[in-house]
Amino acid sequence: MDHVTKALGKGTDGTVTAIHLIIRSILESPQTNPYTSSYLMDSLLLGMAGYDSQLSTKEARNTWESTVATDIITPQLKHLDQRLREVNATIRNDSRVSSNFIMRVTFGDECPLSSLPRGSQVHCSGVWSCRERVSLLSLTHIVEQNDGKDKLPLLWRFLQKEAEFRLVRFLPDILALQKSLVKRFQRSSDLMNDSIRELIQKQSAPMRVCYEKRIQIFLNTWNLLRLSVATSEIKIPEEFWKDNLDQDSDLQYLLPRRQGPGLCSTALLSHLVALHNELLHAVDRHTGEDTSYKVSLSELTDLHVIRYEVEKDLLPLVLSNCQYSLERGKETLSEYDLPKIQQQVLTRFLQGKPLITLTGIPILVTRHERDYESILKTVKGKVSQERLPSLTLTALSRDLESYSEVCDALKAMELALGFLSMTGGDTHMPLVRYLEDTLRMSEQTEPHFLKALGRCSLKHCVALWQLLSSLKSENMLKSLKRDPFSGVSAEYQKHLEEEQKKLLQGFITVGNINTWLLEMHEFLLLNLESPRASDTYGPHWSVKETLTAYMDRKEVQVPPDVEASFPDEILLSQIVETWKFTVTYKQEWMM
Repeated sequence: MDHVTKALGKGTDGTVTAIHLIIRSILESPQTNPYTSSYLMDSLLLGMAGYDSQLSTKEARNTWESTVATDIITPQLKHLDQRLREVNATIRNDSRVSSNFIMRVTFGDECPLSSLPRGSQVHCSGVWSCRERVSLLSLTHIVEQNDGKDKLPLLWRFLQKEAEFRLVRFLPDILALQKSLVKRFQRSSDLMNDSIRELIQKQSAPMRVCYEKRIQIFLNTWNLLRLSVATSEIKIPEEFWKDNLDQDSDLQYLLPRRQGPGLCSTALLSHLVALHNELLHAVDRHTGEDTSYKVSLSELTDLHVIRYEVEKDLLPLVLSNCQYSLERGKETLSEYDLPKIQQQVLTRFLQGKPLITLTGIPILVTRHERDYESILKTVKGKVSQERLPSLTLTALSRDLESYSEVCDALKAMELALGFLSMTGGDTHMPLVRYLEDTLRMSEQTEPHFLKALGRCSLKHCVALWQLLSSLKSENMLKSLKRDPFSGVSAEYQKHLEEEQKKLLQGFITVGNINTWLLEMHEFLLLNLESPRASDTYGPHWSVKETLTAYMDRKEVQVPPDVEASFPDEILLSQIVETWKFTVTYKQEWMM
């Protein structure tokens, strides 16, 4: 009943009466009820012949509902207000209720204030006025009943999604928040694991007020729009949008990214831009002109966006174009000048606004989120690469023990790879000399790390990146108790069964699995952290077959132990847990 009441924009009594009238119209013939269309019963009875009588499929149910709504319910609603007035007049003239004081006041009779105590709080005509309250919902119904979709297309479009359009005014605040967050975290190798509240508390007093205001705007806007944003162009996993956000939520929801929880922030901004542009395109269709004025997000100011407040701007506009007719003993009738309302909405809120392009949309890209697949491929094309000797690999793994040491080393290697991808270099040039003499990094690089790289040259850069990125994830998992694959979709993070764990234990104890682990980790980073990874790599695929094909494309030899002992039953949906279990068990087994 609540949903019907809201949809009709009527009170409880009006809703009950409307339902009664619609059911009655369906049951009556056109000869006995002038509001029953000649095809009503035909649509209800004969039209059903084309449907599955059991409505056993979702498609059949949806089609049936659409047909009933279009052919049966909608025609009845066109004359609903008139019919309700007729019903109310009948009730008012009924001798059984006409003597009731409350009923008379409800249906338009003036309240005799002389019969009330003068000192009473109800000694006021306004208390006894039952005039229908002006609301956007009631205006929406009036526009629809007057064929507004065809006659007043701009006003109709505006009212259909007004609850969302009103939020466009917050676009500059959300954009400013995202820009400040990107500036703060752009150079971080890892994203903070704080909550939103913790971020606010870490700010200085002046900045705290600004952050808190903008963050609260973001949270309120997201909570109101999340269901709409979830169905927009940017695909967001349900785990990220299904719940409301608050200040105790993960900070990563605020950071605009192209994967993980940060997709929510990116998608929200994009959706607000789409709402703004949708209204302006409706204006173009209404005026017959094309908006050539465009601004990018990098240039956006408050003046560029559609902005109004419902209570301060929109409702006063509607009320100024509403006239009431009063007649003793009858209801107060309101009449809206709909064309004028449409014109004033256009001139006051929409006209002169530019289209907004997504150029300059803030996106946080940390170092490990760069397109290293392309960077590594480019480096291999310019500097011939080789795998690390086993002794060097073991020595580096032993020498770089702490998480901070690994991160510093990885940072240096990523910088070196970036330069090599652009300039190339001598394959046999010692890596330490390249870092110290060419990149001038001797002061920024730990001597401990430089010593560990003493046996490496430029031909080992890709292999070093592969090793260091894997060591970083291992340290996050074992030392910091953090998930190194939080950005990977839940589709690839299913748990292993006990039998699968036993099979993995047997595989780990067979022989050297370092190469297999490194390739698995690289595959995870470069291929499965994409938000659309499942479009390319099916979670139901075999880990063994997928990784073998991946290594074949790279012309890397698959270890014989893998061919013989790695479980065929393990799927890509379990690859994250497979890597974690293998790394953890390997360490325990070797101790």
